[in-house]
Amino acid sequence: MAKSFAPRVSKKKRKTIDLSENLNRDLIKLADDRLLRGAKLDEILIKDIIVKEQVRTKFNDSSLKELSANIKVNGLIQPLVLHKSEKGYTLICGERRFRAMSLINMKKCPCFILDNKSEEELMAIQFSENSSREALHYIDKADGILNYQKATKASERKICAALGISKSEVHRSLLIARMPVKLRESAKIHNIEKYVLLELDALEKSLLKTKLTKLVHAGEITKRSQLKKAIKSGVVAAGTKKKATASTSTKKKSALPKGLTASAFLKAMNMKQKDLKLDKKTKDILKALVEETKDMVDQ
Repeated sequence: MAKSFAPRVSKKKRKTIDLSENLNRDLIKLADDRLLRGAKLDEILIKDIIVKEQVRTKFNDSSLKELSANIKVNGLIQPLVLHKSEKGYTLICGERRFRAMSLINMKKCPCFILDNKSEEELMAIQFSENSSREALHYIDKADGILNYQKATKASERKICAALGISKSEVHRSLLIARMPVKLRESAKIHNIEKYVLLELDALEKSLLKTKLTKLVHAGEITKRSQLKKAIKSGVVAAGTKKKATASTSTKKKSALPKGLTASAFLKAMNMKQKDLKLDKKTKDILKALVEETKDMVDQ
């Protein structure tokens, strides 16, 4: 039985369906439901919450003030995530909300309380929650992935499955996380595109790379296009210099008849002097001259 196909539609008339927004929201909801399974909702005093180093290290001050004002009017819509242990309640997710509430001196807030969770599970929850909220800086994201790998000894493939991100993103993030501290700090200060760091890191060690790194540190190169332009101009300058040197060295070479080597030239001179009718004194002078020329060529 022959298959039936829909009629062909030209590219201009084709409709583009963007499913990314709904898909990401659904994935985040599923991740939150799975990772927060078994959590209890309760109100906790803010002064009793222990804050440790989080995935996110860059906070926007104006954004925090806006969030504080919103919480003051509407209350905390998304509860914090805490882990209960012998030490007390440790903040796992929501440091930005925690800071915003501290600005308006809130006394207590609603929290999801987890217990009996492994370090691996807590790190996965923390990474998932931070990635789904306000845009997480790629440096913080990279550090989070590297910390997860160090804590769990997981392969890149296992990290993909645990954190719900692509293998290429995991690989790039691990490369960035292992770059020099000064370079990563510059990326956060000057909002440098991550591909600037990746392409700079891929360059072979050279004087050009050193110069480019200094420009990145200073925030003079922040975009990929700027880096490509700088690399191209550096290569052209180096090429021109080499050509000039080659041209100069060509001019310095001794001018012999085309196709005649220095050895052949000396041999011809020896043969020629035998044919000439010269007195002994002149022959001796000519012979000495040939020997000196030979010594110079040998050097």
